[in-house]
Amino acid sequence: MSLVLVLSVDPDLSVLRPLGGFFVLRTGTAAPDDAEAPTLADAYRPGAEDDVLARRLHVVATRLRVGEPRVCASLAQQGLAARLWSVALGCAAVHGTVPDLDPALLRWDPEAGAPDDLLLTEVRPHPEPGGADAVADTVLHAHLAPLTATLRARYGVASGLLWGNAASALAGAARELDRWARAHGRTEVAQRAADLTGRLLAHPLLRGTGTRSGTAFRRRSCCLYYRVPGGGVCGDCCFVRPPRPSPGAASG
Repeated sequence: MSLVLVLSVDPDLSVLRPLGGFFVLRTGTAAPDDAEAPTLADAYRPGAEDDVLARRLHVVATRLRVGEPRVCASLAQQGLAARLWSVALGCAAVHGTVPDLDPALLRWDPEAGAPDDLLLTEVRPHPEPGGADAVADTVLHAHLAPLTATLRARYGVASGLLWGNAASALAGAARELDRWARAHGRTEVAQRAADLTGRLLAHPLLRGTGTRSGTAFRRRSCCLYYRVPGGGVCGDCCFVRPPRPSPGAASG
């Protein structure tokens, strides 16, 4: 059954559940608590009355005990990118199409963790087939481009760092899909995920962010996680060991 048909009869988007919690997305009419939550469109809008991004950064700062706004912005952006990639890439690889993830349809609780942070209030298929162009339109253009612009303007985070985060999050979602597909004898899903990921990493916004070998990815920038107390370098970081930062600096 294609995802177009599944979506038309499955408003819970339960087709993602077998892939694991990394891919789960809540769906349905907003409950009273959810109805108060802003949308991602609100979060990306400059000068919004409810400063959604600042609330998310405060949560990151508190949980990780880090005081540098650029570090918090980087880690918050990478986490949100991972959530969006997992849904779009998972649907495209398994079912050949993707749901419409219009920012106005996604309510976001900036104080919650995955998978409870996002709620898709209307499940409908993206109008294009689920190839790389549809995934790029759904995630890169609709979400990560406006989010990158906002974080650059407000927190001074380097664009190369943020697009490196986006590529890293994509590669992570692809690895999770590959692991699930091979564990369940779905080698065709693993192949589609690999093909889609390769095409997406060749997109102008992600091209040059790193090098890929199989499911491994080595980025050319750093997400700044090493600046979190007790943090280090990630498995795909451009650094092999944490650099010694200059006081007050947070370069990427």
